[in-house]
Amino acid sequence: MSATISLFHIVINTLGREMTIPDVTSDYLYRYITVIIKNRNCKPFRINGIGNHIHLLVGLSASVALGDLVRDIKQGSSKWAKQQVYFPRFRGWGKEYGAFSCSIRDKDAIIKYINNQRVHHCKRTFEQEYRDMIECSGLEWNDHRLT
Repeated sequence: MSATISLFHIVINTLGREMTIPDVTSDYLYRYITVIIKNRNCKPFRINGIGNHIHLLVGLSASVALGDLVRDIKQGSSKWAKQQVYFPRFRGWGKEYGAFSCSIRDKDAIIKYINNQRVHHCKRTFEQEYRDMIECSGLEWNDHRLT
């Protein structure tokens, strides 16, 4: 039997980066996304965020393409959230997303980072955080990444 682990730190912002995921009901959305991830035979290690974006740490199955998983998460959760009373202002997810490969050795640190999103964003905006993530990964920044 083959043994593989591919960890990805995924960041998805809401449409227009609007604050449409209320803190008090966000766990409903995270649980729904967890089901989507598990149904694709992937492993959800952690999901958290604030009103305008979410972070996920996911172990990607060897049989699933990253883009397909993110598409399924965005499409499925968007359709579901729009039907719920818990997310009355939710209009969908932004067009783009970020996905950063991670070492298994960094798993606990990334989980801690994702767990501390609310505290973290008292000091930095999503736009600042995301730009830093892009640039630290060696990618070139452009404002289109925020669509």
